Amino acid sequence: MARKSILVVDDEKNQREILETILSSEGYDVTTASSGEAAMKFVADRHFDLVLTDLKMTGMSGLDLLKSLTDFDKSIIVILLTAHGTIDSAVDALRLGAFEYLQKPYDSEKLLETVSRALNKLTTLDAEIISVSPEMDKVKKLILKIAKSNSTVLIRGESGTGKELIARSMHTNSMRSSETFQAVNCAAINENLLESELFGHEKGSFTGAVAEKKGLFEIAHNGTLFLDEIGELDISLQAKILRALQEKQIRRVGGVRDIDVDVRVVAATNRDLLHMVEEKRFREDLYYRLNVLSIELPALRERRSDIPVLIDYFLKKHTRGTSRKITFTPEARRLLDDYSYPGNVRQLESALERAILLCENDTVTLEDLPPEMTQGTVAASGDLFKLPPEGVNFEDVERSLIMQAMERTDNNITKSAKLLGLTFRTLQYRLEKFGFKREGAEEEDEA
Repeated sequence: MARKSILVVDDEKNQREILETILSSEGYDVTTASSGEAAMKFVADRHFDLVLTDLKMTGMSGLDLLKSLTDFDKSIIVILLTAHGTIDSAVDALRLGAFEYLQKPYDSEKLLETVSRALNKLTTLDAEIISVSPEMDKVKKLILKIAKSNSTVLIRGESGTGKELIARSMHTNSMRSSETFQAVNCAAINENLLESELFGHEKGSFTGAVAEKKGLFEIAHNGTLFLDEIGELDISLQAKILRALQEKQIRRVGGVRDIDVDVRVVAATNRDLLHMVEEKRFREDLYYRLNVLSIELPALRERRSDIPVLIDYFLKKHTRGTSRKITFTPEARRLLDDYSYPGNVRQLESALERAILLCENDTVTLEDLPPEMTQGTVAASGDLFKLPPEGVNFEDVERSLIMQAMERTDNNITKSAKLLGLTFRTLQYRLEKFGFKREGAEEEDEA
């Protein structure tokens, strides 16, 4: 494993030498710079995992260096060293994204513990999010930048892209990581029950309320609450969540007193909330309260370099504790590598879990993969969908296929979704994305 690289910045030579000696003795690859300006030149030439900088320096201050570093590369972790009397500035630096500050004179053990903790955050994040793609690398960097904030975050992305995984990673890398992480799928619970789930209820407040119950806002006090599928919330519940975010208070169902809560809310959706705001189906004030910070998750087809890595990861996950060595026929492997995955990472894992269970002699064939993936495989392998030399606009192709499916099924969303190998909600999301009007579109029971 490559050594972690650290850049030490201090305008006092003896301080640079002391820090270099301490860090090098622990096996870190250490470079020193005598000023913030020199540090930025080093950063422009090579990547550093961590920058350790004095706060008060001649020329560019440590605070100015922090701002420049985060503008240049948000993945760099910054620790500040501060003398007595500059604590206020150090606290400001934490708000700007610094990992930590240490007050001089510092203890070498405390210094090494802080550096180790900072670098472990990077290792933890890489372990949580299995990816090698530049698209997801941007997401990782953004997580590191905003994790320490207490502001609400809105995660957008199609179903199956891993929105809860991102929310958990943000919690793990936040200052609330020692407290609880609570998650609820707003689309999976009946509206009346969801209010009780979120805000709790008093004994006797409704039939079946035989005892008082704390809601998730109370349970997640000082921690993080993840609201998945926030776009499915009823308008009345939206108003109550808005109040909880603005006032930092909730009231249980049937209750008469307000309860203070300190919760960082991370919400997620696969819907176009702005479009829903325009249609008066989502509160505008809640949208902007949730969308203080935003993360866009790319679909798996938009980060295809991650597919082989995820295949290897899921194979290990689902054969752990066994001696099985799973292989693929060329046709099966080609399909797994080239498939569009409308259900994203969740669909890929499900397909591999199924294939591992069904395959004989530990070799996965086309027959072991889900039917929705193999339909049309023979035609496709014969280059029916051959990419022209000049390339294509993928969104135009997608839009055309959706239009054809809707026309063939007389605008029936459920039947169109089956034709396209999509889930009902995924097609619904794409229809909204491409501006298809819902009038005339029929919906069937998803069951």
